[in-house]
Amino acid sequence: MKMTFRWYGEGNDAIPLRHIRQIPGCTGLMGLLDQYAAGEVWPLEVVRDYVDHVHRAGLEVEVIESVNVHEDIKLGLPGRDRYIENYSRTIENLAQCGVRVIVYNFMPVLDWLRTDLAREIPEDGSNSLYYDEEELMGMTPLQIVENTARGSGGFSLPGWEPARLKELDRVLELYKDVDQDQLRANQKYFLEAVIPTCERCGVRLAIHPDDPAWPIFGLPRIAHDLEGFDRIAKLVDSPANALCLCTGSLGSNPDNDVPAIIRHFGSMGRVACVHVRNVKHLGYRRFRESSHLSSDGSLDMYAIVEAIYETCPDVYVRPDHGRMIWDEKGRPGYGLYDRALGIAYLNGLWEAIDKERRGR
Repeated sequence: MKMTFRWYGEGNDAIPLRHIRQIPGCTGLMGLLDQYAAGEVWPLEVVRDYVDHVHRAGLEVEVIESVNVHEDIKLGLPGRDRYIENYSRTIENLAQCGVRVIVYNFMPVLDWLRTDLAREIPEDGSNSLYYDEEELMGMTPLQIVENTARGSGGFSLPGWEPARLKELDRVLELYKDVDQDQLRANQKYFLEAVIPTCERCGVRLAIHPDDPAWPIFGLPRIAHDLEGFDRIAKLVDSPANALCLCTGSLGSNPDNDVPAIIRHFGSMGRVACVHVRNVKHLGYRRFRESSHLSSDGSLDMYAIVEAIYETCPDVYVRPDHGRMIWDEKGRPGYGLYDRALGIAYLNGLWEAIDKERRGR
């Protein structure tokens, strides 16, 4: 297992690499370059400069996140072949710089969604990302975009790029003719085109779950439970067609048995990386991000780490969506302090499980 940390890049992240390097047990990043819109090629020289900069700080960068899929691909529009070609070129460029896993999602229009980016937690006065279906029902998609922009603290948020969202109304109209079966067929077309590139370059393309784990605004969603991921794995039968299992995204739906999902796909060799976080269920389709500690949320973090240890121990792991604590100001969900605490907790669980198994 390699413990990593999400980082947005120099000048775009308030957390310096030297602070990440000081987190015990953290050896690398799950990085991203969010200056490129979906469908654009990530230039080789820019990727190389980014990777070299991270290496000079004493960290690895073998996982890249948020190489976003253009909506024309998800919609199956005539322009998709050009964007698929660009995606393949980005895969090649990342592979040349030592990247081994690329995380993407296939959610229509909106990637992740919350109704509040800084809801206070009454138990301790910290704040975290929060979702309430009842609040969502009173908002239009455009109001959600405006609400998210106001709560971002001036930071960019992956999946909420301005150029992408200014087309929101037009794209939502196009999705009226796309159901789950059509979306899955469009994903199959995409995977059949890019997985051979991944295989040739030694890269695994890992799909992230829908967040939250159900359809929203009537848009089709196909990646939020065991059955959905089973169907995705069968679209192209290759280890390069992999999964990024996010425990918080899957765990937002209490019907999902997260450790069982990890074990199922871990035993198949399809898990390339795992985002590990805890969520607190507060009612029907109502939850908040909590600390990573099991007792602070609704997920059994010991069982989750144990499932990783026993079925996919060689994956990349990172903490995810921490609270904002100790008066830290930063990108919602991505402060330093609570995620560093999360790493310490997850590493402690890993060490305990490892020593139990070894009889020490």
